[in-house]
Parts: sequence; structure tokens; C-alpha cells
Amino acid sequence: MSDYLPTIGLEIHAELSTATKMFCNSKNDTGEKHPNVNICPVCMGHPGTLPVINREAVRQVLRVGVALEGKLGSYTEFDRKNYFYPDIPKGYQTSQYKYPLVSGGELAGIRLTRIHLEEDTARSTHDKGDESLIDFNRAGVPLMELVTEPVIHDAETAVSFAKELQLLLWYLKSSAANMEKGEMRVEANVSVSPSTKLGVNSLGTKVEVKNLNSFKAVEKAIRYEVERQTATLERGESVVQETRGWDENKEMTFSQRAKEESHDYRYFPDPDLPKFFISEIKEFNYEKLKRTLPELPWEKRERYLKDLGLTEEVAELYTRDAERSQAIDDIAKLTSNKEEVKLASNYIATDFATSQIAPDSILEIMRMIIEETISSTSAKIILKELENENGNPREIAKQKQLIQKSNIKELEIIAEKIIKENSKAVDEYKSGKLSSLQFLIGQAMKESNGGANPKILKEVFEKLLY
Repeated sequence: MSDYLPTIGLEIHAELSTATKMFCNSKNDTGEKHPNVNICPVCMGHPGTLPVINREAVRQVLRVGVALEGKLGSYTEFDRKNYFYPDIPKGYQTSQYKYPLVSGGELAGIRLTRIHLEEDTARSTHDKGDESLIDFNRAGVPLMELVTEPVIHDAETAVSFAKELQLLLWYLKSSAANMEKGEMRVEANVSVSPSTKLGVNSLGTKVEVKNLNSFKAVEKAIRYEVERQTATLERGESVVQETRGWDENKEMTFSQRAKEESHDYRYFPDPDLPKFFISEIKEFNYEKLKRTLPELPWEKRERYLKDLGLTEEVAELYTRDAERSQAIDDIAKLTSNKEEVKLASNYIATDFATSQIAPDSILEIMRMIIEETISSTSAKIILKELENENGNPREIAKQKQLIQKSNIKELEIIAEKIIKENSKAVDEYKSGKLSSLQFLIGQAMKESNGGANPKILKEVFEKLLY
């Protein structure tokens, strides 16, 4: 069996979070459950209507381009992409063809081809009978389309890229990008070709898999399509260039239609929309847009790794969880002691509702652990107490008798009692079973209601058992 190299390019659509639609003042509300509420003659394609460009939608796409270090087009225009389908009654979609808003750029090590702006279509639903219904609430919603270069070679990398883009859109507040609601949709262009000894190969026949609405679907669809095309080539047959859909239940792609080329859409500039020079609009100046960007996901990740010394796993958790990220950042602002920050991170990264607890209180608890005033078990008790009401950590520790017992004579009394009651564990330890010592320490901790200092307790046991 010959080796085959899969090549994947992604086209990702994301609905932008603007107040109104792309070319009219109808409300942009993807959460609207009643059909055909947020509509007007423009987004319903009535003859004689004139569209007006949504300035904020343009700005949001340019901000994405700046974040990805793409080149902003100095000149742009909107085009008519001509095709007939019931969910687009004008007979064309207003999109961008020759002059996209953004060219180039890179995300997660994947080079980008372009980012452009267009309008979304209406939503079609098909009941069990012979009727199809159309809801125009989504028609005309601003839709950003990002196209990658065909430089991805496996499903996992494709999914990682899509997740990183979703994260960026969240950070920029450009899109909710909820895949389940169709606010972000992925299309994968997949081709397979024989590998060469030099590792250089021409691209195979491209197959487009449309409207993948979950990361799991993206991964499964790409894997399936690679296997299907590989098997086709192995049989000595040719892969057909086409558009395919994804059957979630059968977990397989299926043929939809022959793949269209750009000339099939007969693009031409929309005569109803003005052409404009981005470089001449002060609001769209590259440096000015750059100043509007927040800390970006990869910048935050790097900060957690380098400045705070956190692990990659925890840094990733904070990058994707705004609440926990804010909690650890608030603590980091209060101390330059990395040990305190790392210790606090151990608790913030768990299920504790630390966002409800004052950062200085969390920091105080960490200091009590480091100075061995309380144990980690006691710290959890105090944190749980602070989730429900405000309070002073040290006062809570005293009231609940959580201050660690470090008096050696007091701990010797507890240890002697445990040794007397657990002769079997004592004999096992003396025979070389080191885990028995941990058992004895655990029993002593129970005896002290968790108040004993485990470090000193261990030293006491070792002294008494030798």
C-alpha cells in the first residue's frame, strides 16, 4: 500500500456580534426564537431596495485581521455572488471576491489566505411533509469568512485551529461563535495525493465538506474523507471533485452536488454599494485598530507560562476560562511572590468558586499554608466558608479550630495513641513497608480533626518508630 498525504484547507464563517444586520437596520439577534421578526424589505430581497454598509461589521473584520497580522486592503468593494436558492431570494449573495478586507496573516502556525465580509442567508427548515419553511431573521446578518492556505495535514490540527479562532473571536467580542447555534460554521476542503520520496507532492482533487457544526464533527468528517479518498485511489479510481455533506448519525460524508468554481457564480461589483479606500478612513488606521485590541489568547498563554511559571495545562485553562483568569490575575497584582501565586493557582484551577472570594483573602490563606499555620485541608474549609459569606481567613481558622498543631509534645501524645491502636501497621512499617507510615499519619490527622501539622507529625512518627 502506497503512502498518501492529506491536505486540508479550512473556510470558516462566523456571524458578527453587531447591533444590526450587514446592509439594513434590522436587529441582529441570533437568539430570536420567533420566525421572521427581525426583517425588512432589504434583507428579504424586495425589488428596488438599497443596502447600506454596516460600518461596525467592517471594523470588526479589520480588527481580526490586525490581531492575525494580516494586510489590510487599501481598497475594497462588495460583489454579487450569483446563485439561486430559496434562502436567498435576491438571486445573489452580497460578498467580496477580488478585494477582500484582509489578505494573509497567521493563526496557530497556519497561514491564512484572506478574510472577507458577506451577508448570511435565511434559515431553511424542512418538516416531515412536503413543505419547506424559511425564517429570514438570519438573512443579512454580517458574516465573516476566513480562508486558510491548504497547509493542514491532519484532522487534529484543523480542530486546534478552529478552536483558536473561536477563542480569538471571544476575546475580541467580535462573535459569540457558538457552533451549536450556527454562529460559527466550518467547511473543510480535503484532498489526498500520493507522497513522494522528497516529501513534495501536487495537491489531489479537492472535495469540500460543508457546514460542520461542532469540533467533533470537523475531526470525524476530515478523518472519514481522508480514508474515503485514500481507499478510492487505492482501488485505482479517481476522486470526484464535489461538495459533500456530513451525516452525524451515520458518521460519514455524502455527495450533495458538483463543486462550483468561482466563475460559476459570475461575480461582479455590486452597483448599489460604494467602493471605498480603507487607508483613507481614519477609524480604520492599522495602528489605531491595534490599540483597540485586548490581550490576545496567545499573549495571555505566554504570560502565564513565563511570568507566573504555570504549567501549560493550567495556562491553557486560564486562557479559555475568563472567570478563573481574572481570579489569578487579581492575585498576581497583589504579590510578586511566585510561590504564593502558584499555590493560589492550585485552588483556582479546581472547582472552588474563587471569583466570589476577595483576592486578598485567597492570598492570605495561601500565606497561612506556606507558613504552616493551616493545612491544605483546612484551606479548603476556609475557602468554602468564604464562598458563602465575607470574613477574615485567620479568624475563621481560629473559630473552626483549624490552626495546625505544631507542638511536638502534643503531637507525640497523639502519635503514641495511634501506634498503640495500630500494631499491625507498625510492624509492617518496621518490616520495610513505607506506605504504612502514611496510614499511621492519616489516622493521626483524623485524631487531631485535621489540625496536626503533617510535616512535624511525620517527624514525630519516625522518631518514635526507630
